[in-house]
Amino acid sequence: MNQTSPEDMLERWREEMTAAWIYRAISGAEPDPARAQMFEGLATAADRQAGIVARSMSGAPPAFRPAARARLVAAIARIVTPQLARPLLAAMKVRGLSAYSSAAPPGLGHPMPIAAGAVGERHRMAGGGTIRAAVFGINDGLVSNTSLIMGIAGATAETHIILLSGVAGLIAGAFSMAAGEYISMRSQRELFEYQIAQEKDELELYPEEEAEELALIYNTRGVPMEEARSMTRRMLQDPERALDTLAREELGLNPDDLGSPWGAALYSFGAFAAGACLPLLPFLFGGQGRATLALAAALSGVALFAVGATISLFSGKGIVAGGLRMLAIGAAAGAATYGIGGLLGVQIS
Repeated sequence: MNQTSPEDMLERWREEMTAAWIYRAISGAEPDPARAQMFEGLATAADRQAGIVARSMSGAPPAFRPAARARLVAAIARIVTPQLARPLLAAMKVRGLSAYSSAAPPGLGHPMPIAAGAVGERHRMAGGGTIRAAVFGINDGLVSNTSLIMGIAGATAETHIILLSGVAGLIAGAFSMAAGEYISMRSQRELFEYQIAQEKDELELYPEEEAEELALIYNTRGVPMEEARSMTRRMLQDPERALDTLAREELGLNPDDLGSPWGAALYSFGAFAAGACLPLLPFLFGGQGRATLALAAALSGVALFAVGATISLFSGKGIVAGGLRMLAIGAAAGAATYGIGGLLGVQIS
């Protein structure tokens, strides 16, 4: 390990003891017998790793009590099932969550889907994730700024006020989306980097136990135990490959796909701004009066239908039905804000 101070060793011991405790809690809440057995095996492995750390400490470790956070996460997993609690379990560095995916271990060929919803998911996410994010970002900008412009138009007929409000809504919304995406991506990346660093330390401290944990995961996904152990022992001969595999299989992380916080922020800014500028176009080109407002509404309506039709490609629903649904939602939001703006305009005047 890179850090071997007494405080670090004690913290490592607590982490392994917490892992063993929460694995047993998950095992008791897991309805699938194979997965329950896997988590029980992971608990046993964590006990062994805690013992290795304890023997490296200068004195006997203190009595162990799981922290409040671990107790809360375990309680939630019991209530909603471990599968639905995966985001919380991942934040607790629970290994074996890849057992809930359809991915096959390295070298075993094409993954076999474990549910009807998983069919085609691998191919969609490979190239569709960016498109999906762009569509939803454009939709957010389009709906929010159209509603804002309609609300202002209901309160006043002054074109320059409508234009100024729309531009302000575009800028404020785009920066808000970018800031939120940056914080979210940065926090996620820091968590992933910390977990991968912890995995590297554990691989150096007790490689055989890490190999056994990985073998348990593969066994749960249909690989005979001896074959799984043979595979994982071979992986240990290449530390870089072993760390990559452990991150993917135990933590469910892809070290090559952590994402850039700045890239995500700029992407969100651009997608939101692209949608938000559409209802502004008639006003930007000098239009005035109710005819310009009607043109803005019509342009937004066409864009809403197109966005809804595009979203339907990801949901598997009918294109026309998806477009009409999004058009109805946007129209309702615009009409509501226009009415509220009209009431506020009357009150203010």
